[in-house]
Amino acid sequence: MSDRSTHWDQVYATKGEAEVSWYQDSPAISLAMIRAAASDRGSDRDLAIIDIGGGASRLVDALLQGGYRDIAVLDLSANALEAAKKRIGQAASTVDWIVADATTWRPARTYDVWHDRAAFHFLTDPRDRAAYVERLRSAVKPGGHVIIATFAPDGPEKCSGLPVQRHDSASLAAELGRDFVLVETRSETHQTPWGSTQAFQFSRFRRQK
Repeated sequence: MSDRSTHWDQVYATKGEAEVSWYQDSPAISLAMIRAAASDRGSDRDLAIIDIGGGASRLVDALLQGGYRDIAVLDLSANALEAAKKRIGQAASTVDWIVADATTWRPARTYDVWHDRAAFHFLTDPRDRAAYVERLRSAVKPGGHVIIATFAPDGPEKCSGLPVQRHDSASLAAELGRDFVLVETRSETHQTPWGSTQAFQFSRFRRQK
């Protein structure tokens, strides 16, 4: 088990779902961007979606409730994924749950949408970011979409005791390379469960065919 896995398993073993700063009851921006990607692809509920660093996020619940049928959730922490499975109940059996590090994972298939609201900004080492992008390139179909949310340039410098690498759409575009074209970017002022605010940015890219 990697140090990263150990850290996040400990977080989810000791804190409840709504006791972490990134908790969202309704992932509205993520859902809106996924729907926009579906519209662009000319399909909807059959879209293959993977949520990177999904943990115990409620995005998977919302996607299932919206009728999406091809969903995968990847996270370093088995504890986080178990919490999500328990919450969802029987419908969890229709989701592909993947315990893996996005920088070392070997994708077994490709996806229409790669969504990440939790993982990329923790990659402060350029080598880890390059490894992540290599996996992303293997996993995203031509014409597919990449949605990455990170702390914005004026967002927190640390999260869960770890340093983060803040981004805007330009820095993300530079990381992904020329094969990925920026489609849209949105800002969010996220309110934590204890009432503080955090600046996020969401950027959606389309992979060139």
